[in-house]
Amino acid sequence: MSVPFIRKNDQVIVRQGKDKGKTGKVLSVDPDKGRALVEGVAMAKHFIRPDRSKNVQGGIMEKESRIPLSRLMLFCPDCAEGVRIRSKKLQDGTRTRVCVKCGTVLEPGK
Repeated sequence: MSVPFIRKNDQVIVRQGKDKGKTGKVLSVDPDKGRALVEGVAMAKHFIRPDRSKNVQGGIMEKESRIPLSRLMLFCPDCAEGVRIRSKKLQDGTRTRVCVKCGTVLEPGK
């Protein structure tokens, strides 16, 4: 499989499925399986048994499940929607990801 264009800490929007239109931060990416874990998206119920030795009460907990990378798009804050990206070479020789529509740099730290 190729290297995914979505990385950890990116802001993404869901394009298809039950959570269509939701945005969230990428918590982790699994490039081998082509899936990502997005904060607040694809919530699944997880049942926990009570365990007195660990002082766990038990019950039903919700946590994120992985979503395919093909259902995600990078979110551009300037365009306020999901956008395609291009790779652009900067003056110092490094490569960065740029929004196709408005030209905004889409790096998580910037």
